[in-house]
Amino acid sequence: MDCKIISRLIFFVFFFSATNLNAVEFKGKFLQGHYIIGITDPFAEIIIDKKKVKVSKDGFFVFGIDRDRKFDVTITKILNGNKEKITKKVLKRKYNIQRIDGLEESKVTPPESVYKRIKEENNKIGEARAINSDLPFFKNQFIMPVKGIISGVYGSQRILNGKPKWPHYGIDIAAEKGTKIKSSATGVVTMAETDLYYTGGTIIMDHGHGISTIYSHLATLNVQVGDEVLQGDIIGTVGSTGRSTGPHLDFRVNWFQTRLDPMSVLK
Repeated sequence: MDCKIISRLIFFVFFFSATNLNAVEFKGKFLQGHYIIGITDPFAEIIIDKKKVKVSKDGFFVFGIDRDRKFDVTITKILNGNKEKITKKVLKRKYNIQRIDGLEESKVTPPESVYKRIKEENNKIGEARAINSDLPFFKNQFIMPVKGIISGVYGSQRILNGKPKWPHYGIDIAAEKGTKIKSSATGVVTMAETDLYYTGGTIIMDHGHGISTIYSHLATLNVQVGDEVLQGDIIGTVGSTGRSTGPHLDFRVNWFQTRLDPMSVLK
C-alpha cells in the first residue's frame, strides 16, 4: 500500500478512535508558531478567539498560533444552541539570532524608488493569503518540498548586514541551483511570480480554510495561477532570486495572515 495512503489512514484512525464527536479534539502542540488541526461535530460552529472558522463536512477545522503570542487560545464550540468554551495555554519558545552578511544593500534598506513596487507586491501576497476556500487538503500530512540542508529556521531574529530586521517566518533549505521543488500538499496555485523584489520567483498555493504555502527565491516556475497541483508534483526549481546570498528555498506556511512554523506540519 502507498506510504501516503498509510499515513493518512493512521491520521484518520487516530482521530476517529479517540474522538467523541460531542467533544473537540486537537492534533498539534499549543506552542508559539504551531499548526493545529481540530475535529468536532460537522454541524458545530467553531470560533477561535473571536474569529469564526470553517468546519469541513467531516468535522475538521484548522488554525495557527502566532510566533509571539503571549496569551491563551480560546476555542468556542456552538451546537444546537449550546456553547462550550475551551481554553488552551500557549507555550513560549526561544528563538535563534541569525546573522546574514553580504546582501545587496538595496535589498536590506530599499531605496524610496521601489517603495510603491514593494507595497503592491505585499498587497498581492496578502490577498493570496486571505483566501478562505473550502479545499480539504489542509488536513493531510505535508511533505518536505525539496531535499537539502536546513540553513535557516522559523522565528529567528535576523540581523542583515549588521542591521536588525524582521524575524524569519519560514525555513530555508539550501540546495543546488536547479534542484526540483515539490508541492508540499495538494492545492491550487494562487500566485506565480518570477521577480518579486524580496522573494524573486515566488509561488503561493491554497490548501483550504486559510492555509497557504509559499515557495520563494525560485529559478524557474512550472505552474501558473489556477493550476490544481497534487502533493509531490514538481512546481519549480531552486534558485537565488530576490534577496538571497545563495541558492535555497524559503518555504513558509500561513493560516491567513498568521505565519506558522513549517516544521509543525511537515512529516
